[in-house]
Amino acid sequence: MATILIAGCGDLGCRLGQTLSDKGHTIFGLRRQISALPDCIQGISHDLSVPPEQNSAPLVLPANIDMVYYILSANSFNDLAYQQAYVLGVQNLLTALDDHQLKRLFFISSSSVFGQSQGEVVNEADDTLGASFSTQRLLEGEALIQASKHASTIIRFGGIYGPGRTRLIDLVNNGKAQCTEGIYSNRIHTEDCVGVMKHLGQQANPAPLYIAVDNQPTLTCKVYEWLATTLGVKKIEHIAPTANSRTLQSNKQLSNKRLRDSGYQFIYPSFKEGYSALLKELKP
Repeated sequence: MATILIAGCGDLGCRLGQTLSDKGHTIFGLRRQISALPDCIQGISHDLSVPPEQNSAPLVLPANIDMVYYILSANSFNDLAYQQAYVLGVQNLLTALDDHQLKRLFFISSSSVFGQSQGEVVNEADDTLGASFSTQRLLEGEALIQASKHASTIIRFGGIYGPGRTRLIDLVNNGKAQCTEGIYSNRIHTEDCVGVMKHLGQQANPAPLYIAVDNQPTLTCKVYEWLATTLGVKKIEHIAPTANSRTLQSNKQLSNKRLRDSGYQFIYPSFKEGYSALLKELKP
């Protein structure tokens, strides 16, 4: 059994920790407020997003950590928040891990770092584009992880949905959803996020980088229309694409072939299975 640290132990981290604890692993969860952690996760109260000299106490990690998952997320959408979460936070954790010999360090990133916008099929070998502050900071964090002494794997998740992440359902239900025609989107259910992290943690030698999305990149309007029909609400308003709308909305088809070739089998292979399960859970 392994000793595993989850840095940034929020919703995804707690779900992962619960799953790994059920398999007999010892789990530590690092976050500012540890009162909300489930009993199976041992809390470490610390704020990685501020310089060490501003913390009331130094970060002390348990001995003999085997594996780390870095799942910190920015608390707002601005450059400072992203710099704190994905750059400073990584630097602080790597400093604290300096004396540790990890089997693997996982960094949870985003597929938004891919800048393709013409509906292309994109895989791990394709170029990234740090055109915005958010993608720049994510790529900085990835680079820090890759340059560290630890064996590492970057996981770039697509659009995450699931319990507590129902924005699209809410928009459709409230008649406020609009979709731009010809725009591909890529999604992954929360349960598969956890499944992917667990699966890759079990691999003897995972690749340095994975795209993690479900098996079916789908035109956004198709997803919206399916939800509207399933929910029994009025049809969705379609908007004709403009010269730059595809660029702004990140129009690409992400390939998960590397992940599937590693042996991962999706719980929810497409948006239909995932949203059907989520809608069933939401019924009163």
